[in-house]
Amino acid sequence: MTDRPDSPAAADHLQLDPALCRERQRRLIAVMVRRDLERVLLVQPEHVQYLTGFRTPHTLLKTAVALDADGHCTLAAPNAAPDNVAADTVVTFEAQWRATLRQEQPRESSRVLSAALDGRPPVERLGVEFSTFGPHFQAAIGSATSQTSDVEPDLWQLRRNKDPDELAMIGRAIECTEAMYRRAREIIQPGITELEVFNQLHSAAVEVAGEPLTALGNDYQANSPGGPPRPRQAGAGELFVLDLGPAYRGYYADNCRTISVDGQPTDDQLKAWQAIVDTLDMVEQTVRPGTSCRQLFQTAQDMLDEYRPGAFFHHLGHAFGLFPHEGPHLNPNWDDTFEEGDVFTAEPGLYGPELKAGIRLEQNYRVTADGVQRLTSHPLELAVD
Repeated sequence: MTDRPDSPAAADHLQLDPALCRERQRRLIAVMVRRDLERVLLVQPEHVQYLTGFRTPHTLLKTAVALDADGHCTLAAPNAAPDNVAADTVVTFEAQWRATLRQEQPRESSRVLSAALDGRPPVERLGVEFSTFGPHFQAAIGSATSQTSDVEPDLWQLRRNKDPDELAMIGRAIECTEAMYRRAREIIQPGITELEVFNQLHSAAVEVAGEPLTALGNDYQANSPGGPPRPRQAGAGELFVLDLGPAYRGYYADNCRTISVDGQPTDDQLKAWQAIVDTLDMVEQTVRPGTSCRQLFQTAQDMLDEYRPGAFFHHLGHAFGLFPHEGPHLNPNWDDTFEEGDVFTAEPGLYGPELKAGIRLEQNYRVTADGVQRLTSHPLELAVD
């Protein structure tokens, strides 16, 4: 296990490497050959970004990509052709008229993509994302395509092993969380409101990112297992749970710290904290390629039950990347196995009234050939001098 190396200065904006996007396209083509698919057509912005490097400048702008088994990649982009993307053909459609967003963007993106593909050999076997393959694209492919297959599970599996450009994006998001925790330890004290903490942490993250963020995470409450910020004031003796998930240009971080509001944790709180830290140590010593996520969860459950049965009641963690929750799942409802290249969280917690109202600590890791690399470095302590 090693700590995360220093990452680039925050002033340097990052983007996916087109050469590595082409490598990801080749991995998908290998899946297509194995499944006898002649083309994949994808409309989820995460998958378009993963394969081409193109991310729309606004969440309400639509895009689509087609990848043929011969390697030809066609991108449909809103308004203007982007630079430095891994695509052989780029076509555009008017996503806005006089700055007004068009609601019919899916129809227009499918229309221009279909027109661009008219010059390509016809296909009969097409891979799509079943969850988002709507009627506009069904009409665009026409009667020439007789069969569609769902490739989302294949893409989920491909996305597990993060490439260096993806790790750099995740690293920038983690830098944002670490700035947020530094600010939190400076400002959290009795009387501060959860909304004020949220606002100041948001500002700290944006300062590192140098631009607006894709997401900020879910939990900003004191005396609670978690939840969105409220105008409520934090009180002496309480614990403030911060589960932060800022996303930089679509790539998420996800790590949690718990802070003593008055800097004087109780004996019960310190006992629970130690049990959670011991569980994280177990994760770091146990995980390697081939480790069962379900068994890891059970080991953690047994350890935390020694504090009090039932005080740990949620998942142990999950992978993350373009989605805040990806596979593998450290959760008994899945039977996943760790693979080299997985990037995941471990987030054990303990909850109860004596803890005001709980402690959760979360680290981020990457699975290596013989163990894990820890990606997060901010202190875990409830109070730091």
